[in-house]
Amino acid sequence: MSDKPQPAVGTVCFKGEDVLLIRRGTKPLAGDWSIPGGRIEFGERAEAAALRELQEETGVTARLCGLVDVVDAIFTSRTTGAVARHYLLFDYAAVWVSGDPVAGDDADHAEWISPARLADLPLWDETRRVIELARTLAAKTSP
Repeated sequence: MSDKPQPAVGTVCFKGEDVLLIRRGTKPLAGDWSIPGGRIEFGERAEAAALRELQEETGVTARLCGLVDVVDAIFTSRTTGAVARHYLLFDYAAVWVSGDPVAGDDADHAEWISPARLADLPLWDETRRVIELARTLAAKTSP
């Protein structure tokens, strides 16, 4: 456990109206749906990390449209209530270029999710908010 926030990225990737989501395969968030992402490596630019994490977790390549938002993800211990992890998430919008979703790295599932199905998935409220902001940004920057 670190006593400092850890920089991380998320990539909200669209193929048409569908958004690419993963289901986490490792603790502590195993089974949770989220956008693909992970930690920024030392010396790595955030944009490069966003594309790398997308590729590692889903096998998909994309074109970034821009930064959507920066979000604090603060996780507390269920037993003590103390802060256990703090990630500073740089979330990017992207549009699909190539590849079919195949779960990799710490994802156990990856798939394109339609807007109708997205409404029924259990997601963190911040994830929903970022997806909708990213949808607007991707639509403005796509041909």
